[in-house]
Amino acid sequence: MLKLPKGPLRGLVLMALFVTNTIVLGSAVVIVSVLKIALPIPAFTRFVSDVLIRLAEGWVSVNAVLMRLTQQIEWRVSGVDGLNRDGWYLVIANHRSWVDILALQTVLNGRIPFLKFFIKDSLRWVPILGLAWWALDMPFMKRYSKEQLARRPELRGTDLKATQRACEKFRHHPTSIINFVEGTRFTPVKRDASRSPYRNLLRPKAGGIAFVMDTLGPILHDLLDVTIAYSSGSACPSLWDLCCGRVPVVTIEVERRTLPVRQAAGDYVGDGEFRGRFQDWLGGLWSEKERRLSTLLDETTSGH
Repeated sequence: MLKLPKGPLRGLVLMALFVTNTIVLGSAVVIVSVLKIALPIPAFTRFVSDVLIRLAEGWVSVNAVLMRLTQQIEWRVSGVDGLNRDGWYLVIANHRSWVDILALQTVLNGRIPFLKFFIKDSLRWVPILGLAWWALDMPFMKRYSKEQLARRPELRGTDLKATQRACEKFRHHPTSIINFVEGTRFTPVKRDASRSPYRNLLRPKAGGIAFVMDTLGPILHDLLDVTIAYSSGSACPSLWDLCCGRVPVVTIEVERRTLPVRQAAGDYVGDGEFRGRFQDWLGGLWSEKERRLSTLLDETTSGH
């Protein structure tokens, strides 16, 4: 382990290593993705897609090694035994920080298929990463404000249709789809503004996972319900906090749930009864997560 003092120096070193890893392996993904564009032959495209996934998993593995070399993080992980990298999973999780993505990738890499995230459409133009995300078949989502929908009602539901189109691609090879169902990172300000009934969570948004379950329900192995908590000066630490050594404990609890048949398929938009039933089911999961998260945060705050 590199013995660097906690603080900006350690942060700069680890951030520089993360950036270098991203440039090197991200550039490799971009180069290989050109072949995917140039030779759109189904069998060759599948081969190239496999190569791209291996490169992405390598990027995650290197990031994990870099963290072990520079940080003294205690990883408290449960529920990951018996997972299958050749299966199909829907992963839902609370969203506290940008660290969540890095932590989930570190814990689940190699245990289940490479995680596919729903990404804001505007991020497709990020240098290197935008093309890499496209090559890895990450679904891009374009969200519209209430004002935009009021002016152009025909745009309503287009984000959910994009979800369905993306999921159709995932039928042909093992896939893990992750959805942060709160829709954004938790902060007390957002909680209060949205009148969330929870102390540590925002209200869950059901539409996205309803469409995933409707499209992929018959082939999904399990729902992985993930609870994430941190021990740090902030309950929602930034990536910079992590790099500086200010996150001594990362807790990730994975609970495997069988997908309920009554929630696995239905017309979420057109069937009000189904929509209400689906929201009640997800709300029950979220209430349970609030209780567990409150316990975890109390434990980490007290130093246990």
